[in-house]
Amino acid sequence: MKISVCGKGGSGKSVLTGLLANQAISRGFGVIVVDSDESNSGLFKMLGFETPPVPLMEFVGGKKKLREKMSQPNILAQSHFSIREIPSRHLIRRNGLALVSIGKILQALEGCACPMGVLNREFLKKLLLGKKEIAIIDMEAGVEHFGRGIDEGIDRVLLVVEPSFESIAVAEKIKGLASGLDKAVSAVLNKIDSEKIALILEGKLRIKGIEIIGTVPNDPLVFEACLEGRAIGGGQAFHAAGKVLDNLLSKNRDMD
Repeated sequence: MKISVCGKGGSGKSVLTGLLANQAISRGFGVIVVDSDESNSGLFKMLGFETPPVPLMEFVGGKKKLREKMSQPNILAQSHFSIREIPSRHLIRRNGLALVSIGKILQALEGCACPMGVLNREFLKKLLLGKKEIAIIDMEAGVEHFGRGIDEGIDRVLLVVEPSFESIAVAEKIKGLASGLDKAVSAVLNKIDSEKIALILEGKLRIKGIEIIGTVPNDPLVFEACLEGRAIGGGQAFHAAGKVLDNLLSKNRDMD
């Protein structure tokens, strides 16, 4: 299963990606996390790695070379590939967890992120997973990835919604775009401080036809880990993410 983790900027996509990845590993799955957010640079720390992998953008020759290839039917040489076929310098591992990065915006005036979107789309479409493997994609903020067709290669869209009007509005937009691609959508409430806030948020999302499969509390352990740049795990948020993963796995079995 390939899970796309989406939402507005700052809603907690990267944190939930890390929590879900660690929960999947604890259940015996092989997990590949795809860092496709070109602006957020701290995901590798959240996952417990000391350094990030070399971006896949360099594997295809960098932005300039990729722009030359963008009109070609095959950006990546192989028609399909497994996790084990990804070159080691572009994939780092730890205890059953693998991390790849599509690419980052590194300097001013280097141009738009469109080439990264094209590479990400091709990578996700061609990546083959085994029965006990899960891919979790930390998407860029907002909805532009739908316009680039990146979500064509995923199985399920997971919305991360925090208690704000903007987050609800982005979730509604994503729901509509994902439906246009015939992708299943579920939402996780994140940064929840009280049952009252959860109920209000649930009501607003249900009116918009968005299914909710879990609630993640505003956990100080997560805040401290993110502040110090270390791996996230344990605590109430980690436990809540386990319930979210169980619901996703159950839905995937129902689809099969």
